[in-house]
Amino acid sequence: MEKLGVPEERFEKGWKNEEQQYMTPEDEWDRDLLLDPAWEKQQRKTFTAWCNSHLRKAGTQIENIEDDFRNGLKLMLLLEVISGERLPKPDKGKMRFHKIANVNKALDFICSKGVKLVSIGAEEIVDGNTKMTLGMIWTIILRFAIQDISVEETSAKEGLLLWCQRKTAPYRNVNVQNFHISWKDGLALCALIHRHRPDLIDYSKLRKDDPIGNLNTAFEVAEKYLDIPKMLDAEDIVNTPKPDEKAIMTYVSCFYHAFAGAEQAETAANRICKVLAVNQENEKLMEEYEKLASELLEWIRKTIPWLENRTAEQQMRAMQQKLEDFRDYRRIHKPPRVQEKCQLEINFNTLQTKLRLSNRPAFMPSEGKMVSDIANAWKGLEQVEKGYEEWLLTEIRRLERLDHLAEKFKQKCSLHQSWTSGKEELLSMKDYESASLMEIRALMRKHEAFESDLAAHQDRVEQIAAIAQELNELDYHDASSVNARCQGICDQWDNLGTLTQKRRDSLERVEKLWETIDQLYLEFAKRAAPFNNWMDGAMEDLQDMFIVHSTEEIHSLITAHDQFKATLPEADKERMATMGIQSEIVKIAQTYGIKLSGVNPYTNLSPQDITNKWEAVKHLVPLRDQMLQEEVARQQANERLRRQFAAQANIIGPWIQTKMEEIGHVSVDIAGSLEEQMNNLKQYEQNIINYKSNIDKLEGDHQLSQESLIFDNKHTNYTMEHIRVGWEQLLTTIARTINEVENQILTRDAKGISQEQLNEFRASFNHFDRKRNGMMDPDDFRACLISMGYDLGEVEFARIMTLVDSNNTGVVTFQAFIDFMTRETAETDTADQVMASFKILASDKAYITVDELRRELPAEQAEYCISRMTRYVGADGPAGALDYISFSSALYGESDL
Repeated sequence: MEKLGVPEERFEKGWKNEEQQYMTPEDEWDRDLLLDPAWEKQQRKTFTAWCNSHLRKAGTQIENIEDDFRNGLKLMLLLEVISGERLPKPDKGKMRFHKIANVNKALDFICSKGVKLVSIGAEEIVDGNTKMTLGMIWTIILRFAIQDISVEETSAKEGLLLWCQRKTAPYRNVNVQNFHISWKDGLALCALIHRHRPDLIDYSKLRKDDPIGNLNTAFEVAEKYLDIPKMLDAEDIVNTPKPDEKAIMTYVSCFYHAFAGAEQAETAANRICKVLAVNQENEKLMEEYEKLASELLEWIRKTIPWLENRTAEQQMRAMQQKLEDFRDYRRIHKPPRVQEKCQLEINFNTLQTKLRLSNRPAFMPSEGKMVSDIANAWKGLEQVEKGYEEWLLTEIRRLERLDHLAEKFKQKCSLHQSWTSGKEELLSMKDYESASLMEIRALMRKHEAFESDLAAHQDRVEQIAAIAQELNELDYHDASSVNARCQGICDQWDNLGTLTQKRRDSLERVEKLWETIDQLYLEFAKRAAPFNNWMDGAMEDLQDMFIVHSTEEIHSLITAHDQFKATLPEADKERMATMGIQSEIVKIAQTYGIKLSGVNPYTNLSPQDITNKWEAVKHLVPLRDQMLQEEVARQQANERLRRQFAAQANIIGPWIQTKMEEIGHVSVDIAGSLEEQMNNLKQYEQNIINYKSNIDKLEGDHQLSQESLIFDNKHTNYTMEHIRVGWEQLLTTIARTINEVENQILTRDAKGISQEQLNEFRASFNHFDRKRNGMMDPDDFRACLISMGYDLGEVEFARIMTLVDSNNTGVVTFQAFIDFMTRETAETDTADQVMASFKILASDKAYITVDELRRELPAEQAEYCISRMTRYVGADGPAGALDYISFSSALYGESDL
């Protein structure tokens, strides 16, 4: 470095040698001090030719590179030609100090272009130092011919090498790895020419074993057709083990500049491919959205009629199967659709974000497939779903009540029909016509006892009719048979009343003919009949079916049963009194020697009947006790289920609300980066997913409650429906929040804004979000913009509001705010840029041909343009010419491309 000046950037990074080891500038330039004579010869010739290619524009040239620059005049002229700028006026004297002054002016100009020269002094140039002169010219070549070459953000030597590699990649026998050995056979130079001007060289006829012929062909064609002077000798390159790198780079850089127009076309093609790729990806996302939306809406359309069907089943088992089918729908069929709906919203938001970032028009789904349409359809589904579950439970309660009433009806009808059996035949008998006085009196008293018994059974008939009426009102499926049986009983009862009255009339007509009937038998019959009826009623009550839904109701039944048991001592006294009459009859008969027939003429009830029925009543009491206690146990188990469900629901409900609030806090937190927010939200999402087992357990407890026919729970305000809705909202909220952060990251990265800028935007938004609901009203938004330095008039603010609130909702969301701020701070592709790129490919024509598209663009992108471009209508275009201007506008406007 102390012996020769070089560009400063070359000291920042060494260049690679053939073994891919980095060489420091000191090593390289020390090596150059011992420059191989062959390399020095190549540099002299190449640098001289390069200088003359520029000096000839000023009507002069040099013959000897170290002599002709000694006075500094042609050196200053060379710099003016290649830079296009004027240097200070040279000194005209011929003294040594005049020459040194001119050379210093040239060196100062080089330094002013950002090149730091180290140890190159004007004295060495004036003295004709060959090594220093060659080093200075190489510095000029680097600065003005090579430094600005850039391919994919590389620069200088690396950029030029990458350009050569890309252009020669398709050619056989060419493998460019460096700027010395890779060029010895001449094929690389010929490939460069053929790639850009295939009309100048027939590459298929070149041979790898003819390096001198290949090199001379390239030199001659370049000089004749490309205005690149011959700077090298084929023999020198072939006969040198390693050609001089600087000479090769200088010569190759001339090809780069000669073909710069072609490079501009390639850059334009790359821009177009990038724009088309964005459009293709967006179209694919649109198609996916349409497909998913159609499938989801079709599922909703098919599901709603099923939920709207309120045709009740007649059997409990069929209704319970409907309830089980509904549970399967909630547990199995609906959850995947909830995820699809959430994913559909996420895909829609992501697509709109990508369209905004790429400066494309917003996506408008097909009619009826907007996110709002899907939300409305989903809302309708949930409304009929809720009504369906309520209807199912109501129907099950109704069928349960019907089954209970039907059994009760059958039991009472059987008891009544058992009692009435034979009564009509008995009342229709004419036995009183041939009876004795004693017997007629007996028949009269017996009939009076029957009438008393008949009146006692009136209540049961009324109960049977009332139960039948209730079964009809509750739409019992077998109401016809119930009505028929009830009508038969009522008709029979009316007939019994008629027959009873007729028999009484007949007996009363002959009553005066008969003696008074033994009062003791009559008294026994009168007391035994109601007591027997009481026992019948007691037995009926003790065997009566019951249905309860709470411990309070069963305790009420137990209290009633206890009250009944409390009446047993009094009933026993009545039994003893009745049995005492029979004892009195026996005593009188024994006293007066009356022979009893053993049958009370006034009643069919015997003392043994009373005794047997009394024993039956006493036997049914403990059985009733046992039934009531078993129901107590069942209701206590139901109460435990209620408390078990409530204990979990009272934890899960607040947990879901807490998580919703925490997610809201994370979404507005500006303490960390978006990635940190994303990590926090992913952790929340995983915690929520892990919590699903608690929801499933609660669903199990809810199912147990429904199977036990538990329909209310005073221990909690949370129903399973509340938990389900809250859980689905939580899943949707976390997914939407994650998607919003993803879109913010996408916006940040695509627009090139920093995390600090994004945090500043978020802090401003949070400060003016007065209601803390993630939205600003127009006044707060105006204040926010003013705080950020915007000078807003009414017209300008109205224009901005149309951008951030295109739907006139009256609020500005955080995403809309971010989109606006990023548009204000970042650049985007425009239709004009795409038009300019197509114009380059079309060689400045107003149209482009199919062949040009297929030659300049990759096959997929070329066919994409051909299939969508309209025909060019101008008179100056050939047949088949395409209109790229309207196509470019359509990419950024309202179009169906």
